Amino acid sequence: MDISYRIAVRYFFSRNKRSFISLIARIAMAGVAVGTMAMVVVLSVFNGMEDLNRKIFKTFDADVRIVPAEGKRFKVTPAMISGLKTVNGVKLVTQVVEDNALARYGNQQTIIRLKGVDSTFEQQKQLDTAVIEGSLKLIGNNGTPYAIIAEGIRNALSISLEDIFTPLELLYPRTGSKTLNLTSPEAFNQLDLRPGGVFSIESRYDDYIIAPLKQVESLMGYDGERSALEVYLTPGYPEKDAAEEISAKLGKTFVVKDRDSLNADLLRAIKMEKLFVAVTLSLIILVAAINIFFSLSMLAIEKKNDVSMLYAMGATQSLIRKIFIAEGAIVAFSGAVAGLLGGIIICWLQIRYGFVSMGMTTSLVDAYPVKLIWEDILYTGVIVVMITMVVSYIPARRAAEAGALLRV
Repeated sequence: MDISYRIAVRYFFSRNKRSFISLIARIAMAGVAVGTMAMVVVLSVFNGMEDLNRKIFKTFDADVRIVPAEGKRFKVTPAMISGLKTVNGVKLVTQVVEDNALARYGNQQTIIRLKGVDSTFEQQKQLDTAVIEGSLKLIGNNGTPYAIIAEGIRNALSISLEDIFTPLELLYPRTGSKTLNLTSPEAFNQLDLRPGGVFSIESRYDDYIIAPLKQVESLMGYDGERSALEVYLTPGYPEKDAAEEISAKLGKTFVVKDRDSLNADLLRAIKMEKLFVAVTLSLIILVAAINIFFSLSMLAIEKKNDVSMLYAMGATQSLIRKIFIAEGAIVAFSGAVAGLLGGIIICWLQIRYGFVSMGMTTSLVDAYPVKLIWEDILYTGVIVVMITMVVSYIPARRAAEAGALLRV
């Protein structure tokens, strides 16, 4: 061990008569530990929230979505579908017709987001974990078309799956008419469906109704056109790679986005919040580490005779400076290790036992999400080291200079 660290360790563990200096050092250690632990926990919570949102997106959104670069609809040919299926990783291609519509049930009505899907929808099994009542069946054994509705729509319209006599009426404005009187029943195409299942994910999907493609196409007058194609990949295949290959195949007339790109704004907001919180907690650790500055300054005053003796024995200013920097590093390192271990243990307990609840129960998670990423732990450790070096350098330099003056 270097002599500077030997002396620093001796100072750190010595029973000082002036206990106030030791008290400040312990306060500095505790402050660094608490700040470090808070940073590990908070960054892990943000990681958990990002991971939770990705799970939510995966429950409803496709791996890759294809929409026209201009307009709301486009023609789909069998050759186009066959070509997409030849792309590496592609498992299913679902044709989609989607737009806003008016839903009416009994005496109540509301604006909904109507999504028509083809028969491949039932093969996706994407919404299986989100179904809270009924089933995902779109066409009954006798050919009856069913609608899968979000819980928000069911609550807004007071829909009962047990009521087989009251249909769910879907209305969509007719196109091609020059004069459109919205108060007239003739202004709308109408589709009657029977509610067959209810799903619940989160509020952003609470206005959706999913229905068979053929019926929705007829309601909206799409006549073989589609508003989107949703591509589902084999598990584990990179979504970004598939999106790039599909985009290259289809050309500039289509916009191809993977799931993260579809939700880029929310994911970017989470990352920015995580960055700002990390900077804020770094400043809090800096404030806590100020105590290291004061403890080293007072230690330098107390040990000025020892410093003079070291100079008399041939020590240099560099050695004296290293002693006090090492002293600050020991205090900070002890606090950082305690904080990192404390933060990891808290996160592990939350992951394992879910002590802190989100206050609601969903199909995905009921406890507050936490995810440990070792890069964040490394980042936290680096921040503590950098702050320690900054706050320890000035008192260490002053101690070396004061000792040099006493020697003279």
